[in-house]
Amino acid sequence: MQVTETLNEGLKRGYTIVITAAELATKVDEKLVEARPDIEMKGFRKGKVPMALLKKQYGQRLMGEAMQESIDGAMAKHLQDSGDRPAMQPAVKMTNDDWKEGEDINVEMSYEALPTIPEVNLKKIKLDKLITKPDETSVNEALANLAETAQDFDDRKKGSKAKDGDQVTINFLGKVDGEPFDGGEAEDYPLVLGSNSFIPGFEEQLIGAKVETDIEVKVTFPAEYGAENLAGKDAIFECKVKAVKAPKAAEINDELAKKFGAEDLAGLKVQISERLESEYAGAARAVQKRGLLDALDEMVKFELPPSLIEAEAGQIAHQMWHDENPEVEGHDHPDVTPTDEHNSLAERRVRLGLLLAELGQKADIQVTDAEMTQAMMNQARQYPGQEREFFEFVQKNQQMQQQMRAPLFEDKVVDYVFELATITDKEITKDELQKIVEALEEE
Repeated sequence: MQVTETLNEGLKRGYTIVITAAELATKVDEKLVEARPDIEMKGFRKGKVPMALLKKQYGQRLMGEAMQESIDGAMAKHLQDSGDRPAMQPAVKMTNDDWKEGEDINVEMSYEALPTIPEVNLKKIKLDKLITKPDETSVNEALANLAETAQDFDDRKKGSKAKDGDQVTINFLGKVDGEPFDGGEAEDYPLVLGSNSFIPGFEEQLIGAKVETDIEVKVTFPAEYGAENLAGKDAIFECKVKAVKAPKAAEINDELAKKFGAEDLAGLKVQISERLESEYAGAARAVQKRGLLDALDEMVKFELPPSLIEAEAGQIAHQMWHDENPEVEGHDHPDVTPTDEHNSLAERRVRLGLLLAELGQKADIQVTDAEMTQAMMNQARQYPGQEREFFEFVQKNQQMQQQMRAPLFEDKVVDYVFELATITDKEITKDELQKIVEALEEE
């Protein structure tokens, strides 16, 4: 094998690789020798077929395998000898397309090498650790919100009209083309007006209804409705209003506490305080992490592979386009061209990504199997009833595993840097913390 450098500009590398005909022939012979013990052919005992006959019978097929393995091996040996780490998969092309058996193989290989990451003195980094303690006002606000979610309903005065947000108890019978349909009938059904739990247009027609009134609700099933026999059809629901109730927040007492798994109101307040403290700590960590990334971005500069920046900028531009056009769920839309802002953000992300990867590698930071399993279980809970299927899907999908592993690895590297940096505790109020978080989100 002969390797000749043809390009060395910045991080760009180019090489020609020549694999001689003799090397290739040796590779084919090695494959034949390896396979020979298991080959049977008429007129010969198993494993005793002459090499010349084997080569005639199987040589052409094995030649393709030998060529690919030789090229892959040449690439791997070059990268090992040079110490280069390609930023992306190297581009490889065989240049003598009219190649014939007995000739050398000529290959062109090009790639962008990952840069050498400069050393950084992590002990020079200075950061504030924001500490926020839940006060009585915050706990009481959270209690009031819980009471609203656990709202009850009281009967309105006799003759009162139902309002948006009220709960009406109804009997109903739905018909399409004058005929009842399966699932279109219920008695004493409690429906909260404005909850959008029924077909669009249904609940609005019950606003203003009184107890013991009969109302015909006319609606059209959505075109994408789950039941094909009803999709897009006009329907009439014959409704009888049995009760009209106004919402009221649940009383803040021991009974409310028991609804949320606490023994009494005091215990519920402790739970709320602990939850708020955890939320504040999470927000404070996000602020501290952002401060760390800003510091690293200022401290460390090095050349970046253009291909990585281009790919990252494209992903950023594409994601931002979908954020601005949430109604478009698929990718059947015009091409999105990255702007200078996208490119600038991509440079920051690529630089910090390479730096954190280097720091983690040098510190021998690993994501354990237990941490991956826990992350998979946490994400699986987002698919109730399909947890097992999701878990099995991730186990079989290397790309999905990498997507889940990357943030875990990054957080462990960030924690490692926090341990080395100079951290100063700083107590602030909830409102001050909220303003800092909002300012970061607006950037």
